[in-house]
Amino acid sequence: MNLEQNKENAIAFYRMAYEGNPAEAVAQYLGTEYIQHNPDVADGTAGFIAYFERMQAEYPEKSIEFVRCIAEGDLVALHTHQTWPGNEEYITMDFFRFNADGKICEHWDAIQKIPEKSANPNTMY
Repeated sequence: MNLEQNKENAIAFYRMAYEGNPAEAVAQYLGTEYIQHNPDVADGTAGFIAYFERMQAEYPEKSIEFVRCIAEGDLVALHTHQTWPGNEEYITMDFFRFNADGKICEHWDAIQKIPEKSANPNTMY
């Protein structure tokens, strides 16, 4: 496994899909199997493409910043800061599993809205 290449590919895949070209992201970075664990996204590549095409149509002004990227074994973890219309901000943590060919084949995530108030002075990223 090439950890640095997997990190670069995970970021490129997510950025391309998030910014409105999920079909190309699938073509470039996914393997023949894609297992989706996010309950809001249908399993497989068609579900992934449909979800991100809908997000781009409904929220074209959204933005993403990649805060951290960590790789170990066949997994890459991304920590992102997303800003959506109305200045709603979210932190996501995404995990991608890569197959032996260096293609993404599985995804898990957790999403949390950044609250207006916090019990501590620390950021969520």
